[in-house]
Amino acid sequence: MAKNKTAYVCNECGQDFPRWQGQCNACQEWNTITEVRLGASSATRTHQFSGYAGETSKKVQTLDQIDLNELPRIASTFGELDRVLGGGIVPGSAILIGGHPGAGKSTLLLQTLCQLAQTMPALYVTGEESLQQVAMRAHRLGLPTQNLRMLSETSVEAICDVALQEKPKVIVVDSIQVMHMSDIQSSPGSVSQVRESASYLTRFAKQHGIAVIMVGHVTKDGSLAGPKVLEHCIDCSVMFEGDSDSRYRTLRSHKNRFGAINELGVFAMTERGLKEVANPSAIFLSRGDEAASGSLVMVVWEGTRPLLVELQVLVDSSAMSNPRRVAVGMDANRLAMLLAVMHRHGGLLMSDQDVFVNVVGGVKVTETSADLTLLLAMVSSFRGEVLPSDLVVFGEVGLSGEIRPVPNGQERLIEAAKHGFKRAIVPKANAPKKPPLGMEVIGVSKLSEALNAL
Repeated sequence: MAKNKTAYVCNECGQDFPRWQGQCNACQEWNTITEVRLGASSATRTHQFSGYAGETSKKVQTLDQIDLNELPRIASTFGELDRVLGGGIVPGSAILIGGHPGAGKSTLLLQTLCQLAQTMPALYVTGEESLQQVAMRAHRLGLPTQNLRMLSETSVEAICDVALQEKPKVIVVDSIQVMHMSDIQSSPGSVSQVRESASYLTRFAKQHGIAVIMVGHVTKDGSLAGPKVLEHCIDCSVMFEGDSDSRYRTLRSHKNRFGAINELGVFAMTERGLKEVANPSAIFLSRGDEAASGSLVMVVWEGTRPLLVELQVLVDSSAMSNPRRVAVGMDANRLAMLLAVMHRHGGLLMSDQDVFVNVVGGVKVTETSADLTLLLAMVSSFRGEVLPSDLVVFGEVGLSGEIRPVPNGQERLIEAAKHGFKRAIVPKANAPKKPPLGMEVIGVSKLSEALNAL
């Protein structure tokens, strides 16, 4: 019989040590190192789940010998979810869904599995809620409950044993933070337990071709809780976000081995559960009846589609020695940079003004195509001039005042034309030779030209 080996792992940072010690040398925390037993499982089990990719063969192959036949994806019955996942659920993949408490992660997955269970075997594993609580939610949402298999368990080994008997196509584990393995001595939710549980489930998924969807908690700053290796070993990582006072939720992919990243899906929370939003631009363009200065529409690129979003800016005289610069939904550092560009190349000084920026609808804009929109909206609010309601603007602004082109300019203009916009101010390199029907496109190459085009 082989002798069991032990290791010592810090529960805070995951650092390994050959022996126990009071303080972790990596994170400087005290009394966080616990003993972890290695090699407790049999040789058969070790061989069965060896390798993250599920391949146990030692045979070396060349690239042209590898079978390129794609596995058929599983439609999740939610078009927005399939879009974020890259076209559907890939058999044998490990997917991690994170989000704040109450965002609707469990509701989304319960709705998905209840529909999938009508055509294929599916297993829903709950570790935080009782089976009665999950059943009450399903009946309240009016979901079909006759075919979905349920399991209340927190042991990873027991879950995999049941899955081998049930042979489901998709498994939901809610949540990975409450799962544990018998060989790990630390408590559930610790770094070592989360890391080993996720690795075990990932190996199991790839060995047997079963898609495993794990629910993950988030920290106070909104990032996924647990060790960073949790995001490395899985195939797809998505975040389900939404404010508690808003009925809309956004699903965004941060890592996807089977599709594009930064893809965005929009859902609406209703009394009957989550509903898809087929036209997200209509939500973010819900403008008031009366036009106001500082309001302008931009076209941002989210994953594989354009999205029209309204940007609001308020410029007001400051009563403090250091004027405030507040940006909600955008990078505050980029706002400060664009204010300097406006002063140097636009001739407008706002050093004595408070500047407040808000992206309507709670969307987070990370790309640089919003630069020109932000500058023109600031000029509108500063001068008190109302911009036309049928005007759309996008473009990147350089430090020397030049207007740089952005990707997918033609697709952005087509999307704006579909929503009734008649005018567009875009980088000169993005101005098409033949603009969309009924739209006037103004191409600019410098900030001064954009200000004159207003």
